[in-house]
Amino acid sequence: MSVRTSTGFPYPLGATVTDDGINYAVFSRHATSVFLELFREADDHRPAASLELDPDRNRTGDVWHVHVHGQVAGQLYGYRADGPYAPEQEGHRFNVNKLLSDPYARALAGAYDMSRDAVYGYERSSPLGDRSFSTEDSSPYTVKSLALPVGSYDWGDDRLLRRPMTNCVIYEVHVKGFTIHPTSAAGHRGTYLGLVEKIPHLLELGVTAVELLPVHEFNEGEPAGIDPVTGNTLTNYWGYSTLGFFAPEISYATSAEPGRPVLEFREMVRQLHSAGIEVILDVVFNHTGEGNEFGPTLNFRGLDNSVYYMLDGGRCYKNYSGCGNTVNCNHPVVKQFILDCLRYWVVEMHVDGFRFDLATILGRGRSGEWIGDLSLLYDIGGDPILRGCKLIAESWDAEGMYKVGGFPRGWAEWNGRFRDDVRRFVRGDRGLVAQIARRIGGSRDLFAQKRNPAHSINFVTCHDGFTLRDLVSYEEKHNKRNGEDNHDGASENHSANHGVEGDTDDPVVRQTRLRQAKNLLAILMTARGTPMLLGGDELWRTQQGNNNTYCQDNDLSWFDWTEIAESRDLRRYLRMLVALRHEHPAFRRPCFVDPFAVDGPRSMHQIGSDITWHGVKPGRPDWSYHSHSLALHIHGKPPVSAQDYADSDFYLMLNAWTEPLEFELPTVKGQSWHRLVDTALPSPRDILPTAEAAPVETNRYPMQPQSVVILVAK
Repeated sequence: MSVRTSTGFPYPLGATVTDDGINYAVFSRHATSVFLELFREADDHRPAASLELDPDRNRTGDVWHVHVHGQVAGQLYGYRADGPYAPEQEGHRFNVNKLLSDPYARALAGAYDMSRDAVYGYERSSPLGDRSFSTEDSSPYTVKSLALPVGSYDWGDDRLLRRPMTNCVIYEVHVKGFTIHPTSAAGHRGTYLGLVEKIPHLLELGVTAVELLPVHEFNEGEPAGIDPVTGNTLTNYWGYSTLGFFAPEISYATSAEPGRPVLEFREMVRQLHSAGIEVILDVVFNHTGEGNEFGPTLNFRGLDNSVYYMLDGGRCYKNYSGCGNTVNCNHPVVKQFILDCLRYWVVEMHVDGFRFDLATILGRGRSGEWIGDLSLLYDIGGDPILRGCKLIAESWDAEGMYKVGGFPRGWAEWNGRFRDDVRRFVRGDRGLVAQIARRIGGSRDLFAQKRNPAHSINFVTCHDGFTLRDLVSYEEKHNKRNGEDNHDGASENHSANHGVEGDTDDPVVRQTRLRQAKNLLAILMTARGTPMLLGGDELWRTQQGNNNTYCQDNDLSWFDWTEIAESRDLRRYLRMLVALRHEHPAFRRPCFVDPFAVDGPRSMHQIGSDITWHGVKPGRPDWSYHSHSLALHIHGKPPVSAQDYADSDFYLMLNAWTEPLEFELPTVKGQSWHRLVDTALPSPRDILPTAEAAPVETNRYPMQPQSVVILVAK
């Protein structure tokens, strides 16, 4: 390939398609030389042209750049970087024999083959391990970067929906797992377009946003051991091992044609927006798919290892992520990379927000200490483009840092305390009544500084753990098929099997499990905060007790759409429960109610007075350690801080005890109580539309064991 080049320009980073060619710019502070290689096809083993960049002419500061004239969009390329290979002394792992993808590549082509020694920077057979140096060329076994133009998609009038968090119901879902099972009846199973085909299902449920497990390019074929039951090779299914932060995952497109994933991802977003559904991406900036010192050299490690990663003495990596390495998020160059990436997904891909995996790592300084408002977290929250997006943090990491409620203003956070307290209360644990009141009232004890309980992302199940069905069907995790002797995954799940471990034909046990699932969902949907559902729970999906299916790309993880009695019942119940939340602002008021809060001048704007707390007798809540019941009256008249949220009066009664309890009802002037929800009743009487709520004839309501009742005043 004959090429004509000029100096080019150092910004923006990545491959920028211009009127007369493509400008390439890549960061490397410590490389002594950089090569740009151009390819004709994704599976080419040798480049059509290799250009050595002049460190004087083609370098500005730490950015290497060149403009190649006459090239057009769709050009395939990669880099090689030469420099010191001195992991123990300086943390450098340059190896010019390794083809590196562009961290800013908007699309990738080809496939990774991690089984090949050539993709590793060292000789895997050498007794020196990663201190050795590999001379094998990796280009036949790794991906090529793809140059795409900016602004090339016709979005029409599509734009970010910007729905207030107060009005959101989030649905966490895996793109592939959602429709890959034959029972999905999707025409494009396991893809972005397959998800589009299920928009009617999402609308039926009433969810307002999908939170997609990672869709950034990762190596879906990455070996993860052997399933000892089936003998099959386990692979990376969840995708929490990013290799291309700007590039949508190839395997979720209908074909591997270069650029196809970008096109189909955009079409998915446009269709979801057209249906009124926002798109939130689960992003993994805390670590990358290059792993620890024994991992492959694919991009960041080969371009500038000591800048992109937090090193522990040079050779090894700090491992706050639990995945082998930790991204050096608060280095100025890495900060800029992450901000550029997020802006790209908002501006060019139209996503509405992000959920940040192990997000406390983004708030750690050079020595691993928490720096909070001085960190990248503050920069993201205050960025002029990102500020209006939904920013959701998983406020903990693998090294024990736990900051729920402690993130900078503008951030919402997964409320792990909500999950644990609600699970334990419904299970029947002691000493939980006070905590369940706090969780229903918005978790002011955790989120007081947020000003609005909607910043608390409430959930009882998520991808990481039991499904709802398994939560009420198993007391122990059953992760044998992961090949780690059942040592992986959380050991304490606050679950219960109600008499039988796993599936059973016992009708009493099955009825109890379904009722407990309904109890969990009722609390989730009436609590202040933003509810998040685990996709597939409405289908009564089971993972057979496996609470860590990160490596299970099979029936264990995929959604089975076969309808059974429980799934039909629960799907109807959840649909009506979500509709109840949307219909009634009393459940979405932007103010905290905490029966134990000490009000002060600073907190008055946060505290609502619209909930009064009761027990089996009005005005007498039982906060004792042995209590298993609580009632609360949500008054129709809102507090001063929530004047736009006037509604009917509601009365919630929770009985987590194993015996019936009779609740005395408070009087409502000029009105009477009507039953909306009673989880102890069979479908369809378990939940009714507001207009059809059944009158309660006396001032007493007999509650069955382990049930939730919701009344409305009419």
